[in-house]
Amino acid sequence: MDRRTREYLSGRFGDYYRDADPTLPPAPDAREWGHIPWTGGESTTMVRHQSIYDLGDVDDFLAREAPRHVYFSAARYDDPGADTMDEKGWRGADLVFDLDADHLPSVDPAETTYAEMLAACKDALQRLLDLLETDFGFEDVTVVFSGGRGYHVHVRDDGLADLDSAARREIVDYVRAVDLDIEGLVRTRAVGGATRRELRTAGGWGRRTHRRLREFVAELQALDEDAAQERLMAFDGIGEGRATTLLGALDGETVADGNVEAGGPGARTLVEALARETVADETAPIDEPVTTDTHRLIRLPGSLHGGSGLVVARLDRDELDAFDPLVDAVPERFTRRSVRVDVTDPGVVELDGDSFTLDAGEQSVPECVGVFLMTRDRARKVKE
Repeated sequence: MDRRTREYLSGRFGDYYRDADPTLPPAPDAREWGHIPWTGGESTTMVRHQSIYDLGDVDDFLAREAPRHVYFSAARYDDPGADTMDEKGWRGADLVFDLDADHLPSVDPAETTYAEMLAACKDALQRLLDLLETDFGFEDVTVVFSGGRGYHVHVRDDGLADLDSAARREIVDYVRAVDLDIEGLVRTRAVGGATRRELRTAGGWGRRTHRRLREFVAELQALDEDAAQERLMAFDGIGEGRATTLLGALDGETVADGNVEAGGPGARTLVEALARETVADETAPIDEPVTTDTHRLIRLPGSLHGGSGLVVARLDRDELDAFDPLVDAVPERFTRRSVRVDVTDPGVVELDGDSFTLDAGEQSVPECVGVFLMTRDRARKVKE
Protein backbone atom coordinates (compact mmCIF):
# COMPACT_ATOMS: atom_id res chain seq x y z
CA MET A 1 0.00 0.00 0.00
CA ASP A 2 1.51 3.33 -1.05
CA ARG A 3 1.83 6.41 1.15
CA ARG A 4 -1.05 8.39 -0.43
CA THR A 5 -3.45 5.50 0.07
CA ARG A 6 -2.37 4.97 3.68
CA GLU A 7 -2.70 8.65 4.49
CA TYR A 8 -6.13 8.83 2.88
CA LEU A 9 -7.42 5.79 4.77
CA SER A 10 -5.93 6.96 8.06
CA GLY A 11 -7.61 10.33 7.63
CA ARG A 12 -10.99 8.85 6.80
CA PHE A 13 -10.79 6.31 9.63
CA GLY A 14 -10.07 9.25 11.93
CA ASP A 15 -13.13 11.07 10.57
CA TYR A 16 -15.23 7.99 11.29
CA TYR A 17 -13.91 7.69 14.84
CA ARG A 18 -14.74 11.30 15.68
CA ASP A 19 -18.42 10.37 15.54
CA ALA A 20 -18.17 6.69 16.50
CA ASP A 21 -19.45 5.10 19.68
CA PRO A 22 -17.39 1.93 20.27
CA THR A 23 -18.73 -0.66 22.71
CA LEU A 24 -16.25 -1.24 25.51
CA PRO A 25 -16.11 -4.71 27.11
CA PRO A 26 -16.91 -5.28 30.78
CA ALA A 27 -14.03 -4.24 33.05
CA PRO A 28 -12.12 -2.43 30.27
CA ASP A 29 -9.45 -1.32 32.73
CA ALA A 30 -8.53 -4.97 33.39
CA ARG A 31 -8.01 -5.77 29.69
CA GLU A 32 -4.93 -5.58 27.56
CA TRP A 33 -5.40 -3.31 24.54
CA GLY A 34 -3.71 -3.47 21.18
CA HIS A 35 -3.86 -1.85 17.78
CA ILE A 36 -2.24 -1.92 14.35
CA PRO A 37 -1.35 1.50 12.90
CA TRP A 38 -1.14 2.48 9.23
CA THR A 39 2.57 1.75 8.88
CA GLY A 40 4.37 1.36 5.58
CA GLY A 41 6.08 -1.76 4.27
CA GLU A 42 4.91 -5.31 3.83
CA SER A 43 4.84 -6.24 7.52
CA THR A 44 2.20 -5.18 10.03
CA THR A 45 3.18 -3.86 13.42
CA MET A 46 1.04 -4.78 16.42
CA VAL A 47 1.23 -2.33 19.29
CA ARG A 48 0.13 -4.26 22.39
CA HIS A 49 0.75 -4.72 26.11
CA GLN A 50 -1.18 -1.52 26.79
CA SER A 51 -3.77 -0.82 29.44
CA ILE A 52 -6.69 1.50 28.87
CA TYR A 53 -4.80 4.04 30.96
CA ASP A 54 -1.99 3.98 28.39
CA LEU A 55 -4.54 4.86 25.71
CA GLY A 56 -6.34 7.52 27.70
CA ASP A 57 -9.94 8.14 26.70
CA VAL A 58 -10.72 5.48 24.11
CA ASP A 59 -12.82 7.78 21.92
CA ASP A 60 -10.06 10.40 21.86
CA PHE A 61 -7.39 7.76 21.20
CA LEU A 62 -9.28 6.35 18.21
CA ALA A 63 -9.99 9.77 16.71
CA ARG A 64 -6.37 10.86 17.24
CA GLU A 65 -4.53 7.70 16.14
CA ALA A 66 -7.10 6.35 13.65
CA PRO A 67 -5.64 2.82 13.86
CA ARG A 68 -6.07 0.24 11.14
CA HIS A 69 -7.27 -2.40 13.62
CA VAL A 70 -8.24 -2.22 17.32
CA TYR A 71 -8.27 -5.07 19.84
CA PHE A 72 -8.84 -5.85 23.50
CA SER A 73 -8.01 -9.03 25.39
CA ALA A 74 -10.52 -11.73 26.22
CA ALA A 75 -8.56 -12.05 29.47
CA ARG A 76 -8.67 -9.82 32.51
CA TYR A 77 -5.42 -9.06 34.36
CA ASP A 78 -4.12 -7.44 37.52
CA ASP A 79 -1.68 -5.39 35.42
CA PRO A 80 -2.77 -5.53 31.75
CA GLY A 81 -0.06 -3.09 30.66
CA ALA A 82 2.82 -5.30 31.83
CA ASP A 83 5.25 -6.40 29.14
CA THR A 84 5.01 -10.17 29.73
CA MET A 85 2.12 -12.53 30.36
CA ASP A 86 3.64 -13.71 33.64
CA GLU A 87 3.79 -10.14 34.93
CA LYS A 88 0.22 -9.34 33.92
CA GLY A 89 -1.40 -11.58 36.56
CA TRP A 90 -4.15 -13.52 34.75
CA ARG A 91 -7.57 -13.34 36.46
CA GLY A 92 -9.67 -15.21 33.92
CA ALA A 93 -10.94 -14.85 30.37
CA ASP A 94 -14.16 -14.61 28.41
CA LEU A 95 -15.06 -17.67 26.36
CA VAL A 96 -14.66 -16.48 22.76
CA PHE A 97 -15.57 -18.20 19.50
CA ASP A 98 -14.49 -17.19 16.01
CA LEU A 99 -16.16 -18.19 12.76
CA ASP A 100 -14.23 -17.35 9.61
CA ALA A 101 -15.71 -17.99 6.17
CA ASP A 102 -12.31 -19.10 4.87
CA HIS A 103 -12.43 -22.05 7.27
CA LEU A 104 -15.89 -23.32 6.35
CA PRO A 105 -15.75 -26.74 4.67
CA SER A 106 -18.51 -25.70 2.25
CA VAL A 107 -16.65 -22.59 1.06
CA ASP A 108 -13.96 -22.43 -1.61
CA PRO A 109 -12.61 -18.86 -1.42
CA ALA A 110 -11.44 -19.08 -5.02
CA GLU A 111 -14.94 -19.93 -6.27
CA THR A 112 -17.19 -18.11 -3.79
CA THR A 113 -18.05 -14.42 -3.73
CA TYR A 114 -17.52 -12.38 -0.59
CA ALA A 115 -21.30 -12.05 -0.15
CA GLU A 116 -21.78 -15.81 -0.49
CA MET A 117 -18.99 -16.46 2.02
CA LEU A 118 -20.60 -14.16 4.57
CA ALA A 119 -24.01 -15.78 4.06
CA ALA A 120 -22.53 -19.23 4.65
CA CYS A 121 -20.77 -17.93 7.75
CA LYS A 122 -24.04 -16.57 9.15
CA ASP A 123 -25.61 -20.01 8.72
CA ALA A 124 -22.71 -21.48 10.71
CA LEU A 125 -23.19 -18.77 13.33
CA GLN A 126 -26.82 -19.79 13.81
CA ARG A 127 -25.72 -23.38 14.37
CA LEU A 128 -23.09 -22.26 16.87
CA LEU A 129 -25.58 -20.16 18.84
CA ASP A 130 -28.03 -23.06 18.93
CA LEU A 131 -25.35 -25.32 20.39
CA LEU A 132 -24.19 -22.77 22.96
CA GLU A 133 -27.65 -21.77 24.12
CA THR A 134 -29.49 -25.10 23.84
CA ASP A 135 -26.86 -27.67 24.75
CA PHE A 136 -24.76 -25.63 27.20
CA GLY A 137 -27.46 -23.26 28.43
CA PHE A 138 -25.23 -20.19 28.12
CA GLU A 139 -27.12 -16.94 28.59
CA ASP A 140 -24.63 -14.05 28.54
CA VAL A 141 -23.87 -14.32 24.84
CA THR A 142 -22.73 -11.41 22.65
CA VAL A 143 -22.56 -11.66 18.85
CA VAL A 144 -20.24 -9.43 16.82
CA PHE A 145 -19.72 -9.20 13.07
CA SER A 146 -15.93 -9.16 12.73
CA GLY A 147 -15.91 -6.59 9.93
CA GLY A 148 -14.06 -9.10 7.78
CA ARG A 149 -15.03 -12.66 6.89
CA GLY A 150 -17.11 -13.79 9.84
CA TYR A 151 -18.39 -13.45 13.36
CA HIS A 152 -17.18 -13.48 16.95
CA VAL A 153 -19.22 -14.78 19.88
CA HIS A 154 -18.34 -13.72 23.44
CA VAL A 155 -19.72 -15.77 26.34
CA ARG A 156 -19.41 -14.31 29.84
CA ASP A 157 -21.59 -16.57 31.98
CA ASP A 158 -20.54 -16.98 35.61
CA GLY A 159 -18.08 -19.80 36.17
CA LEU A 160 -16.52 -19.77 32.70
CA ALA A 161 -13.73 -17.23 33.20
CA ASP A 162 -11.50 -19.65 35.14
CA LEU A 163 -11.57 -22.39 32.49
CA ASP A 164 -8.10 -23.33 31.30
CA SER A 165 -7.16 -24.13 27.72
CA ALA A 166 -7.85 -27.86 28.13
CA ALA A 167 -11.39 -27.25 29.39
CA ARG A 168 -12.05 -24.81 26.56
CA ARG A 169 -10.79 -27.40 24.09
CA GLU A 170 -13.41 -29.83 25.38
CA ILE A 171 -16.10 -27.27 24.54
CA VAL A 172 -14.58 -26.85 21.09
CA ASP A 173 -14.54 -30.61 20.58
CA TYR A 174 -18.22 -30.81 21.49
CA VAL A 175 -19.23 -27.96 19.20
CA ARG A 176 -17.26 -29.51 16.33
CA ALA A 177 -18.21 -33.09 17.32
CA VAL A 178 -14.54 -34.05 17.28
CA ASP A 179 -14.10 -37.82 17.80
CA LEU A 180 -17.77 -38.14 18.69
CA ASP A 181 -18.59 -41.72 19.69
CA ILE A 182 -21.64 -42.40 17.52
CA GLU A 183 -22.21 -45.82 19.08
CA GLY A 184 -22.01 -44.20 22.50
CA LEU A 185 -25.18 -42.23 21.75
CA VAL A 186 -27.06 -45.49 22.33
CA ARG A 187 -27.21 -46.99 25.82
CA THR A 188 -28.37 -50.36 27.10
CA ARG A 189 -31.07 -50.19 29.79
CA ALA A 190 -32.94 -52.84 31.79
CA VAL A 191 -36.68 -52.74 31.10
CA GLY A 192 -39.07 -55.27 32.63
CA GLY A 193 -36.47 -57.96 33.20
CA ALA A 194 -34.93 -57.53 29.76
CA THR A 195 -32.41 -55.16 28.24
CA ARG A 196 -33.21 -52.57 25.62
CA ARG A 197 -30.97 -50.37 23.53
CA GLU A 198 -32.17 -46.79 23.30
CA LEU A 199 -30.95 -43.37 22.35
CA ARG A 200 -29.68 -41.02 25.03
CA THR A 201 -32.43 -38.48 24.50
CA ALA A 202 -31.92 -36.28 27.58
CA GLY A 203 -29.44 -33.95 25.90
CA GLY A 204 -26.40 -33.45 23.72
CA TRP A 205 -25.88 -35.13 20.38
CA GLY A 206 -28.18 -37.97 21.45
CA ARG A 207 -31.10 -35.56 21.79
CA ARG A 208 -30.23 -33.94 18.48
CA THR A 209 -30.11 -37.32 16.76
CA HIS A 210 -33.40 -38.29 18.37
CA ARG A 211 -35.03 -35.14 17.02
CA ARG A 212 -33.83 -36.01 13.52
CA LEU A 213 -35.08 -39.58 13.97
CA ARG A 214 -38.56 -38.31 14.89
CA GLU A 215 -38.56 -36.00 11.88
CA PHE A 216 -37.46 -38.85 9.63
CA VAL A 217 -40.19 -41.15 10.90
CA ALA A 218 -42.77 -38.40 10.33
CA GLU A 219 -41.46 -38.17 6.76
CA LEU A 220 -41.83 -41.95 6.32
CA GLN A 221 -45.38 -41.91 7.66
CA ALA A 222 -46.32 -39.33 5.02
CA LEU A 223 -45.25 -41.74 2.24
CA ASP A 224 -46.98 -44.80 0.90
CA GLU A 225 -45.47 -48.15 1.90
CA ASP A 226 -43.44 -48.69 -1.25
CA ALA A 227 -41.95 -45.17 -1.18
CA ALA A 228 -41.19 -45.45 2.54
CA GLN A 229 -39.42 -48.76 2.02
CA GLU A 230 -37.41 -47.31 -0.85
CA ARG A 231 -36.46 -44.34 1.33
CA LEU A 232 -35.13 -46.66 4.02
CA MET A 233 -33.25 -48.81 1.56
CA ALA A 234 -31.30 -45.73 0.44
CA PHE A 235 -29.20 -46.15 3.62
CA ASP A 236 -26.18 -48.43 3.45
CA GLY A 237 -26.83 -51.62 5.40
CA ILE A 238 -30.63 -51.53 5.15
CA GLY A 239 -31.98 -54.00 2.63
CA GLU A 240 -35.54 -54.99 1.85
CA GLY A 241 -35.93 -57.27 4.87
CA ARG A 242 -34.61 -54.72 7.37
CA ALA A 243 -36.69 -51.97 5.77
CA THR A 244 -39.85 -54.07 6.17
CA THR A 245 -39.02 -54.77 9.84
CA LEU A 246 -38.31 -51.10 10.48
CA LEU A 247 -41.58 -49.95 8.94
CA GLY A 248 -43.43 -52.25 11.27
CA ALA A 249 -41.52 -51.12 14.35
CA LEU A 250 -40.98 -47.39 13.99
CA ASP A 251 -44.31 -46.25 15.35
CA GLY A 252 -44.66 -42.93 17.14
CA GLU A 253 -44.42 -44.34 20.67
CA THR A 254 -41.27 -46.32 19.94
CA VAL A 255 -39.55 -43.28 18.51
CA ALA A 256 -40.68 -41.07 21.38
CA ASP A 257 -38.96 -43.47 23.78
CA GLY A 258 -35.81 -43.53 21.66
CA ASN A 259 -36.11 -47.31 21.46
CA VAL A 260 -33.81 -48.73 18.79
CA GLU A 261 -34.29 -52.33 19.86
CA ALA A 262 -37.68 -53.04 18.30
CA GLY A 263 -36.46 -52.47 14.76
CA GLY A 264 -33.59 -54.92 15.09
CA PRO A 265 -30.18 -54.31 13.44
CA GLY A 266 -31.79 -52.04 10.87
CA ALA A 267 -32.83 -49.58 13.59
CA ARG A 268 -29.30 -49.27 14.88
CA THR A 269 -27.98 -48.80 11.35
CA LEU A 270 -30.57 -46.08 10.76
CA VAL A 271 -29.77 -44.29 14.01
CA GLU A 272 -26.05 -44.28 13.31
CA ALA A 273 -26.65 -42.92 9.80
CA LEU A 274 -28.93 -40.18 11.12
CA ALA A 275 -26.39 -39.34 13.82
CA ARG A 276 -23.75 -38.79 11.16
CA GLU A 277 -26.16 -36.57 9.22
CA THR A 278 -26.93 -34.62 12.39
CA VAL A 279 -23.26 -34.00 13.07
CA ALA A 280 -22.64 -32.93 9.47
CA ASP A 281 -25.56 -30.49 9.49
CA GLU A 282 -25.44 -29.07 13.03
CA THR A 283 -21.79 -28.67 13.99
CA ALA A 284 -20.10 -25.27 13.81
CA PRO A 285 -16.56 -25.08 12.33
CA ILE A 286 -15.13 -22.65 14.87
CA ASP A 287 -11.46 -21.68 14.91
CA GLU A 288 -10.06 -23.75 17.80
CA PRO A 289 -7.00 -21.58 18.65
CA VAL A 290 -9.20 -18.54 19.29
CA THR A 291 -11.32 -20.35 21.89
CA THR A 292 -8.50 -22.21 23.63
CA ASP A 293 -6.17 -19.19 23.86
CA THR A 294 -6.82 -17.64 27.26
CA HIS A 295 -4.82 -14.49 26.34
CA ARG A 296 -6.44 -13.83 22.96
CA LEU A 297 -6.92 -10.33 21.58
CA ILE A 298 -10.26 -9.80 19.83
CA ARG A 299 -11.67 -6.91 17.76
CA LEU A 300 -13.39 -3.99 19.48
CA PRO A 301 -17.08 -3.61 18.52
CA GLY A 302 -17.67 -0.26 16.90
CA SER A 303 -14.16 -0.08 15.45
CA LEU A 304 -13.34 -0.37 11.75
CA HIS A 305 -11.75 -3.42 10.16
CA GLY A 306 -8.62 -2.29 8.35
CA GLY A 307 -8.99 -5.01 5.73
CA SER A 308 -12.47 -3.98 4.56
CA GLY A 309 -13.45 -0.59 5.96
CA LEU A 310 -16.55 -2.22 7.46
CA VAL A 311 -17.71 -1.73 11.04
CA VAL A 312 -17.03 -4.39 13.64
CA ALA A 313 -20.70 -4.52 14.59
CA ARG A 314 -22.26 -5.77 17.83
CA LEU A 315 -25.58 -7.47 17.05
CA ASP A 316 -28.67 -8.00 19.17
CA ARG A 317 -30.09 -11.50 18.82
CA ASP A 318 -33.41 -10.22 17.43
CA GLU A 319 -31.69 -8.38 14.57
CA LEU A 320 -29.36 -11.18 13.53
CA ASP A 321 -31.66 -12.77 10.93
CA ALA A 322 -32.11 -9.48 9.07
CA PHE A 323 -28.49 -8.36 9.37
CA ASP A 324 -26.74 -7.90 6.02
CA PRO A 325 -23.06 -7.09 6.69
CA LEU A 326 -22.54 -5.65 3.22
CA VAL A 327 -25.25 -3.09 3.91
CA ASP A 328 -25.60 -2.71 7.67
CA ALA A 329 -21.85 -2.66 8.45
CA VAL A 330 -21.03 -0.03 5.83
CA PRO A 331 -20.17 3.21 7.68
CA GLU A 332 -22.69 5.91 6.77
CA ARG A 333 -19.84 8.41 6.57
CA PHE A 334 -18.42 6.49 3.60
CA THR A 335 -21.69 6.55 1.63
CA ARG A 336 -21.97 10.29 1.04
CA ARG A 337 -19.52 10.93 -1.78
CA SER A 338 -17.41 9.42 -4.54
CA VAL A 339 -13.63 9.06 -4.65
CA ARG A 340 -11.17 8.54 -7.45
CA VAL A 341 -9.03 5.40 -7.31
CA ASP A 342 -6.77 3.36 -9.55
CA VAL A 343 -8.23 -0.16 -9.55
CA THR A 344 -5.44 -2.75 -9.70
CA ASP A 345 -7.53 -5.86 -9.04
CA PRO A 346 -10.75 -5.53 -11.08
CA GLY A 347 -13.92 -7.51 -10.61
CA VAL A 348 -17.31 -7.39 -8.95
CA VAL A 349 -17.88 -5.68 -5.61
CA GLU A 350 -21.20 -6.06 -3.78
CA LEU A 351 -21.61 -3.32 -1.20
CA ASP A 352 -24.21 -0.95 0.23
CA GLY A 353 -27.05 -2.76 -1.49
CA ASP A 354 -25.56 -2.51 -4.98
CA SER A 355 -23.24 -4.47 -7.25
CA PHE A 356 -20.32 -2.82 -9.05
CA THR A 357 -18.40 -4.38 -11.92
CA LEU A 358 -15.05 -2.59 -11.96
CA ASP A 359 -12.46 -2.51 -14.71
CA ALA A 360 -8.77 -1.89 -14.11
CA GLY A 361 -7.59 1.71 -14.16
CA GLU A 362 -8.56 5.09 -12.77
CA GLN A 363 -12.23 5.76 -12.07
CA SER A 364 -14.64 7.35 -9.61
CA VAL A 365 -16.50 5.00 -7.26
CA PRO A 366 -18.68 5.43 -4.17
CA GLU A 367 -16.35 6.05 -1.25
CA CYS A 368 -17.38 2.88 0.61
CA VAL A 369 -16.40 0.87 -2.47
CA GLY A 370 -13.13 2.77 -2.78
CA VAL A 371 -12.28 2.23 0.89
CA PHE A 372 -13.15 -1.47 0.57
CA LEU A 373 -10.85 -1.85 -2.45
CA MET A 374 -8.00 0.16 -0.95
CA THR A 375 -8.02 -1.67 2.39
CA ARG A 376 -7.85 -4.96 0.47
CA ASP A 377 -4.98 -3.72 -1.74
CA ARG A 378 -7.18 -3.86 -4.82
CA ALA A 379 -6.90 -0.15 -5.57
CA ARG A 380 -4.73 2.90 -4.91
CA LYS A 381 -5.83 6.42 -4.09
CA VAL A 382 -5.15 8.96 -6.84
CA LYS A 383 -5.43 12.74 -6.93
CA GLU A 384 -8.95 14.02 -7.36
